[in-house]
Formats: sequence, C-alpha cells, structure tokens
Amino acid sequence: GSLISRATLHNQDFITEKDIRIGDTVTIRKAGDIIPEVLNVVEHSGSSLPYVMPEFCPSCGARVVREEGEAALRCLNTDCPAQLLRNLIHFCSRDAMDIEGLGESNIELFVNSGLIKNPADIYHLEAEQIVPLERMAEQSANNLIAAINESKKNDLSKLVFALGIRHVGQKAALLSERFGTMTALMNASYDDIMTIDGFGAIMAKSVADYFNMPESLELIDKLMAAGLNMKSLKEVKDMRFAGKTFVLTGTLPTYKRSEAAGIIESFGGKTASSVSKKTDFVLAGEDAGSKLQKANDLGIKVISEDEFREMIK
Repeated sequence: GSLISRATLHNQDFITEKDIRIGDTVTIRKAGDIIPEVLNVVEHSGSSLPYVMPEFCPSCGARVVREEGEAALRCLNTDCPAQLLRNLIHFCSRDAMDIEGLGESNIELFVNSGLIKNPADIYHLEAEQIVPLERMAEQSANNLIAAINESKKNDLSKLVFALGIRHVGQKAALLSERFGTMTALMNASYDDIMTIDGFGAIMAKSVADYFNMPESLELIDKLMAAGLNMKSLKEVKDMRFAGKTFVLTGTLPTYKRSEAAGIIESFGGKTASSVSKKTDFVLAGEDAGSKLQKANDLGIKVISEDEFREMIK
C-alpha cells in the first residue's frame, strides 16, 4: 500500500553482480516487507557502461578506501568539507564535549559564516563574532562562550570520544584510563593498544592509524594550544566491581547509560555491549529487548536501577 520512491545502491559487489548500470530498468521489491531492494535488471539502456564507484572523494579529492569486510567506501581526510558538519556535531554532542548551545543549527550557522573550519576553531570563537549572526543575541553569545570554556575541563575520555575515531565509540574511556594522557595515547603502538581488555585488532589498528595521520596530530596540537584538558580525571573510589562485567540495556529511570557506565568503572568494573557467558550483571531499564532475553536464557543476574543503587551505596 506504500509508494516506493527510491532504492539505494551503495555496495559495489552487489552492483557488479547484478550488472546494474545508469539508466537501466530494474525490478524492485520491499525486502522483509520494508526495505526497497533492487532484484535484477530488466534491460540495459542504450549505450550504458558498467558502473564503478569513484576512487577519489568528490568533495575534497582525497583517495577513498574500502576496508576489508565492509561495503562502504570512505574518505579518511579529516579536513574533508563534506564531513565537517557531521564531525562538528559529533564533537559537540552530549557524550562528547557536551557544549550546550552548539547544536546542529548553530554549528551549521557558524560553518556557513566561515567561523568554524575544524573543531579547534570552536575554542577561538568570541562573543563579538557571534552577536551579529542570525538568531544570536548578546546573552546567548556569552552563554555559548561560557559553555565552550567549561568544556575545556572535560575528562580526556570525552575528548577522545569527540575525535570520532572509527570503531572506538564509548571504548574511548578505556583508552583514557590505560594511557592517562593524550601524549601517551598518541605515542602508543598497535601492540600497546591490543593489551587493553575489550580492544580487538580492528579497533587497535583504527586508533594507531588515526594517531599516525598528520591531520590528526595537527588538530590535537591546536586543541592543546587552546587549553583543553589532556589528562584522565577518573577517580577509582574502590574496587568492589573488580573483575565484574555489566551490560546495560533499556531506558533507566534516572541515569543515562553513560552515567551508569561511569559509575561502574569508578568502582573498578567494566561494561560490555553484548551479553555473553562472561557477563556478571545486566542492568535493565524499560523496553529492554533481546539482551534481557539472552541474560535470562543464560541465567545471568538481571538487576534494576534500584538494586544497582543499593550495590553502590
């Protein structure tokens, strides 16, 4: 009963296998009753040629790469204009540098005004530059500058997460704890990173590759010069959760998941993204799904937020 307007093709192997070319007439269906899928080519257009993905990024001209086991082609240039807006939105987001007032619309405004060309530029903004912009008044500009300055005090883990290193995500906290300072992390080898419990070969390579790129080192130098904290501030209260692994699932009544994870780590425990036989506790909130079911199937102890609060008293 719905009208399909487009079916996306992003996998070169699939395009090659089906010999799909620009201008072709194709058959489509809704795979799984939802996702538009190209089934086959009915006929090629007149003088069509096989389609091949570009070797170079159409925005910045850098060579694109396809990692083993992935369908996507990626531009790895951290200065690529097409990636700038999304990188900045991630950098300022709550789990990253958590800069209140720098949401998507304001970041786009500053980028289009030429005030921000990379994350380090955020820390050189001045109220006088912001006030003349659309939707900006003196008070909101001052509040934003105050929020930017406050973010300089964040723990190293938030900055590492903000950098957007592929495959790392919230495991940034483990990097921060293991190496303690940005300088030590920048100098860490692949083998050093592989010693961290929870880091596999793909993640370790991604981190090592990131800190080997001149663009990454230049950005971090600029952030250091701007006065951002480059040390881990994590305080371990005691080791009551030492050797224990928690999995968080569902929506907790009062804690954000990142907050609960931070508490667990402050007591010497660690968190994992999936339930396995090695899991000790599953902290479950509302709408907990397959992870809760798997925990029950494996006989793993499931706790509520109230029970968790009792454990950390």
